[in-house]
Amino acid sequence: MTSISADKHPNPHFLGIDGGGSKTLAVIVDAQGIERGRALAGSANYAAVGVEQAIKHLHAAAEQAAACAACRLPLKAAWLGLAGVDRPGDLALLLPWLQSLADFIRLTNDAELLLSALDDAVGVALVAGTGSIALGRDARGVITRAGGWGHILGDEGSGYDIGRLALQTATRAADGRGEATALLEHIMTHWNLDRPDDMIGRVYNNDDKAEIARLSSLVFLAARAGDHAARKITRHAADELALAAITVCNALDFSGGRVALALGGGLFLHEAAFRSQTLRRIRRRQPLGRVAIVDQPALSAARAAIHLETASTWANKPAHNVSQRR
Repeated sequence: MTSISADKHPNPHFLGIDGGGSKTLAVIVDAQGIERGRALAGSANYAAVGVEQAIKHLHAAAEQAAACAACRLPLKAAWLGLAGVDRPGDLALLLPWLQSLADFIRLTNDAELLLSALDDAVGVALVAGTGSIALGRDARGVITRAGGWGHILGDEGSGYDIGRLALQTATRAADGRGEATALLEHIMTHWNLDRPDDMIGRVYNNDDKAEIARLSSLVFLAARAGDHAARKITRHAADELALAAITVCNALDFSGGRVALALGGGLFLHEAAFRSQTLRRIRRRQPLGRVAIVDQPALSAARAAIHLETASTWANKPAHNVSQRR
């Protein structure tokens, strides 16, 4: 990070980027926090798409947003929240490729963007999108996380996890090894397949995690219609997400008792019943204060970037995983 002179940006602009597992959204605001431009690009999770592709998507989103805002890069400051940024090595790997975006850059995990919606950025952020993660910050500035291990090691309760379980449930039903479920027909219709074993080619010839994650909408549809197998999957997902949030609460010092919670990701934004299901499970074990549903973390990050230079308590470092803190 570098300091900048007062006259370098007479009309300063600030960038916020939300780089998830499926897409990258860049938003630019002016010094008053008014949005001036935004743009979309592909995934910026370098663990999933590779460093070169992630950097390409980040620059494309930022450049297109700057063109929309009628300003030029580098901007005065930027907060970039990216899926897959969890360790100090991630910062060392990515930051050199991002310096041209802004004079002052804060690079964090994408879940951390949600904390900007809470008072003093204190509380817990819980994300359920293509992937999943819980991340919290207490009043001392200590940050920790649970989950976010990626689709092979974890991401329990995420869209990908729900879609994967739907596929497994459908194949078991096709074999007769499992209970009958509407998920088999839903998936075959959604993918325009003729035979159940056509799922093999569709899954193994395609490494797009977002396509698997999109099957989660079929699970919620079947669950609303009363399908037992689909309801079992959604209950499991809510249990796992609640566990991640509670684990973070227990690892931090929230002496006030009630913990503020910020929810983000497509599952929480678009599936109200699932959101309520997860909140009920959290409240059984942890009293909650304010619950904020953050539908535009990139905009929130851009506005927070206005104050980045003076936010000395927000050092540019990733959160520790809960398992590393024990």
